[in-house]
Parts: sequence; structure tokens; C-alpha cells
Amino acid sequence: MFQSAIERIRGTQSATTEIKRAFIENVLSYLQDKGLIKKWEFRGAGERHDYEVRIGSITCIIEAKGCLDGNNTNIFERPANANEFVIWSLCQNPGSNPRHNAWSGIHTRLSAEIIHRKQIVDGLIIWDMICGTKGRPCPKIKSPSLKETGQKTQPCLYLFPSTIADPRNNPIAKSHGTRQLKFFNALYEAFYCSKSDLNTVDIEARMTGNKLERRTTINTGDHGMIQSGWTEIKRAKL
Repeated sequence: MFQSAIERIRGTQSATTEIKRAFIENVLSYLQDKGLIKKWEFRGAGERHDYEVRIGSITCIIEAKGCLDGNNTNIFERPANANEFVIWSLCQNPGSNPRHNAWSGIHTRLSAEIIHRKQIVDGLIIWDMICGTKGRPCPKIKSPSLKETGQKTQPCLYLFPSTIADPRNNPIAKSHGTRQLKFFNALYEAFYCSKSDLNTVDIEARMTGNKLERRTTINTGDHGMIQSGWTEIKRAKL
């Protein structure tokens, strides 16, 4: 019975991964058909399902994740060949709150990892096949119809800082400009995004005594600003 349960879990995980891959690959194929990207390739293995996208002369690497409140969010490595490095969250838990999922991933996990491991993440996408369904209504203002693409909602796009926050050399790391990331530009154009879909993220760092702390500010499109308090990065080695 124990072995049977393990095999059932493995089968469920495999099916879930296939659904996530299918969603990303449908989006990438649509972008390629529209001429907004040159080509894409699946580069993943095992539990990782990463994609390499060519847009003109630049390479965008996509690291796919599940819900952002899990420990897997902390596991990423920016490849040496990445001109743009993007994390894509596909959260298949219908009960997951999109706003909580975003905040948990951006401030609680990603901002700390970016500072601690000194690896730039250029952007975050939160978008999957459950978005816009009865089980997970989209909290954003709806944009024009997407009948041509078959999608019910637009992606939530978060532009991260182009540098790494450092308390001595770079205390305020400002987000990329709204038109700087080529892959985000392609998504924005193809899926008729609006201001409510595009968010900017600034990350600050400071020393308080011997503690390294960070503060995250998200400008949420046309919905205003969300800012954390100063939070210690406890795993930092000073």
C-alpha cells in the first residue's frame, strides 16, 4: 500500500508538471507565431522545467515555479548566458490567494535570496491556467477580450531591480524601466496587457547594527504602492 501511494503521488506530480509545461509552451508558441520571439527551447530536466527564449540578439531564460510561498522559490540559479532571467509562477492550488502568493514570493523569499546570493532576477510572471476561473477570480481590473489567444486573463508582470541592493554600495536598487525587458514587452503586446498588469519592484538594503535588512516596495500598476517594513535577512553571513 505504501509503494502504491508513492507511485500515485509521482503520477500526480508528473501530470501537474505536464500541464504546467503545456501552458508555458502554448504561450511561447503563440509568441513565436506572432513574430514577437525568434525561437524557444525546453531546457529542463527532472523537477526543473526551464526555457530558453531568443528575442533578436538576446537570450531570456525562464525558470518555472509553483506557488511562491514554498521553499522551491528559493532555489534558482541565473545562467551565465542569460541577458534576461525571469521566474514564472504557476500555482495550481485553487485556494491560493494571488495577492498573498505574490507578496510571499517577492518580499519574503526572492528579495532575500537576491541580496544574500547576489543573483539578479530581472522579472517575475504570475500566470497559469487557473487564473480567471471561478476557483480563482482575477483581482485585477479586466482588460479587453482575449478571444484570439484563448486566455481568460493577462499575465501579472513584476519588473525587478536591474542591480543588487547593497547597504554600502547600492542601498536602493531600482526596478527595470517598464519597456526594458524584451520578453515582458512581447507578453505585454501579445496579450493586450494594461497598466494594471505591470508592476515595478524596488529593493532596499541597510545595516542595523550587525543585521542585514531589506525593504521591498511594489508599485502595482495603476493601483498604488505596497511597501514592507524593514526585515532581517537571517541567513546572511556578515
